[in-house]
Amino acid sequence: MIDNHILAPVFVQLFTAVIQLMFWRKTLTQRYLSVGGSFIGLLVAIRLFSRVYQDGILTMNAANWDAPFGIVFVADLLSVTLVLLTSIACFAVSIFSSIGVSRQRMLYGYFPIFHFLIMGLHGAFLTGDIFNLYVYFEVIIISSFVLMTLGGRKAQLEGAVKYMAMNILASMFFLTGIGLLYGLTGSLNMADLALKVRQVQDGTLVGITSCFFILGFGIKSAVFPLYYWLPSSYHTPPSAVAATFGGLLTKVGIYAMLRVFSLIFVPDEFTRTLLMVIACATILTGAFGAIIKTNIRRLFSYLIVCHIGFMIGGIAMFSKLALMGVVFYLIHDIAVKTNMFLIAGLIRQLRGTMDMDKLGGLYRDYPKISVLIALVLFSLVGIPPLSGFWPKIFLFQEAFLQTQYFFVAALIVGSFVTLYVIANMWAQVFWKNPPREEEVDDRFAPMQPYRKLLMVLPIGMLALTTLYIGLNAEAIVLVAEKISSQLIDTSTYIEAVLNKNNEL
Repeated sequence: MIDNHILAPVFVQLFTAVIQLMFWRKTLTQRYLSVGGSFIGLLVAIRLFSRVYQDGILTMNAANWDAPFGIVFVADLLSVTLVLLTSIACFAVSIFSSIGVSRQRMLYGYFPIFHFLIMGLHGAFLTGDIFNLYVYFEVIIISSFVLMTLGGRKAQLEGAVKYMAMNILASMFFLTGIGLLYGLTGSLNMADLALKVRQVQDGTLVGITSCFFILGFGIKSAVFPLYYWLPSSYHTPPSAVAATFGGLLTKVGIYAMLRVFSLIFVPDEFTRTLLMVIACATILTGAFGAIIKTNIRRLFSYLIVCHIGFMIGGIAMFSKLALMGVVFYLIHDIAVKTNMFLIAGLIRQLRGTMDMDKLGGLYRDYPKISVLIALVLFSLVGIPPLSGFWPKIFLFQEAFLQTQYFFVAALIVGSFVTLYVIANMWAQVFWKNPPREEEVDDRFAPMQPYRKLLMVLPIGMLALTTLYIGLNAEAIVLVAEKISSQLIDTSTYIEAVLNKNNEL
C-alpha cells in the first residue's frame, strides 16, 4: 500500500532542526522547540507503527518514479518499530539535554545537530534504496562527529578522531560494496536487488561483495576486532550525547545487517560461520573489557560491545527463533542502553564524577532514585521477568537446537560477567560508604530540585518503557515473531515495493 506519510518522522526532525537554527542564540527557546518537536515526532511514530501493524507494509515512491527506477521508502514492521524506539529515546534525551547539556554547547548548535542526527536515523530505517541508506549513514556520521566535538576538550577531540577514522573506513567498505553490487546487478533498489542477486552466476564475486558489507556494518556495530573505537570515544562527550550514541548508533549497523543479509545476501554456510566467530569473540572481548573498568561510562561502553555480540550470533544462526531473539534484544537494548548513559550523567551531576572508586553512599542519600536505577540495572542484567531475560531464552534455545555450543558458552560468560560488573557497580556506587570529603570532587554544587526532576523524568520514562517490554513480553514476542517471519520470507516486502498495481 502506498502512503505519502511515511517520511513524516523524518520531516518532523528536519523542520525542528531548521526552526531551531532561527533561534541560534536563544537557548531557552531551543530547549522548548526540541522537547516539543521530539514529542510530535513520537506521536507521528506511534501513528506510523499503528498503521503498519494493522495494514501491512507501506511504500512511497519519491517524485512518483516507480520502483526500481526511483528512490523508494518502505515502512515495514522492523523499520517502524525502530523508528518508534528511536522517537522514544529522542524524547527522553531531549528532556535530559535541557538540563544536562551546558549552555555553551547549546550556543554551538547542539539541539539542531541532535535533531539532524535523529532525522538521519529515521531515514536510514525507512529507505528502500541501498545508496540512500549510505547517504543517511553519512548524515548520521557527520552529525555525530559534530556532537562529539562540541566543547572542544582534549579528550573529546581524541575520541572524535578515533570515531571518525573508523567510521570513514566503514563508509569506504560500504560504498565499495554498493559499487560492486551495482556492477553485478545494475540496480540499487533493495527489493529489486533481492531478485537480481539470485540470478548472478558468479557466486564467488557475490560472496566477496557481501564481505564488504560485513566489514562496513561490522565497524559501525563495533564488532571484534573493529570495536576499539567505541570504548575509546563514547566516554568523552556529554552524557546526553553518549546516551544517543550508546542506545541508537550501533543499532543502525545491526539493522542494516538484518536488512541486507535477509533481503539481498541470504547467509550461506561460510557467512554464518564467520558471523558466529565474530559474535563469540565480540561477546568475550566486551565482557572481559568491562571487568577491569572503574569509570561508569567506559564500563557501559564495553557492555555495548558485549551485547552487540548477542545479536550478531542470532543473525549468524538465521532462523525464525534466532531472529526473534535478535529483534527482541534490539528492542530491549535501545531502551536500556540509552537509559544507562543518562543514569551515568545523573550520577555525575549528583557527585561530580563517574569514577567508582570516588563514589559511594548514593542509596543512603537518594533512596528513591536508587530504586529506579536498580530497576534499569536488573533489566540490563536480564533478571526475570524483565526485558533482558526473554530474548536470551530464544537465543539459548536456538543455539542448542543448532548445536552452537561455543555460542552458548559465550552467552553464559557474557551474561554472568554483566551480572558481576553491574553488581560490583551497585556495591561501589550505591552501597559502600562515601569516600572522605577531601576525595570528593566539589566542582558541582547540589542540584536544584527542578533540575533533578528534569534529569530523573526521562530516566523514569525509559525505565517504564523497559518495564513494559519485560512485563508485557507476550505482545513484544508477537511483534518480534511477525518481524522475523518477514525477514525469513521476504516475498511480502518485495511485492509491496515492486508491485505496480498498488493504489492510493
